[in-house]
Amino acid sequence: MTLINLSEVKQGSHVTLHYRLSLADGADIVNTFGDRPATLLLGAGQIAPPLEAILLGMKVGSHSTFRLMPEQAFGVRNPELIQKVTLAALRDHGVSSDEFVPGDLVEFNAPSGGRYAGVLKEIDASGALFDFNHPLAGQALSFEVQIIGIL
Repeated sequence: MTLINLSEVKQGSHVTLHYRLSLADGADIVNTFGDRPATLLLGAGQIAPPLEAILLGMKVGSHSTFRLMPEQAFGVRNPELIQKVTLAALRDHGVSSDEFVPGDLVEFNAPSGGRYAGVLKEIDASGALFDFNHPLAGQALSFEVQIIGIL
């Protein structure tokens, strides 16, 4: 019988933690410190892979803050991911251009059956311009984490 070391975060661990993800200017994106802690299953996609990687190897009681450059977090902005979509293509994806205004996050069906999203930048009679970069791409971030428990 193999014993599992519950004192260190590993892939497949259920981790109860407080965490704060903020922009470089200190503006919170998410912060559980003033509320109930979160419980995550590592490897299940419940938190972004770069943040999940930081948790690996941490121990119960650890409390650290990490400064992340864009390439360490959600990547740098890729100008090729800003694309014009025709109104006909929007309709083919079941999206009515009348429903949205610039700044909206619009989900599309992927050919593989999954889904992907883009932020609507502008719309006119010929189509819509979408930014398919992750909304936090190009941002330096701060990730504060306190490990409360590991199962």
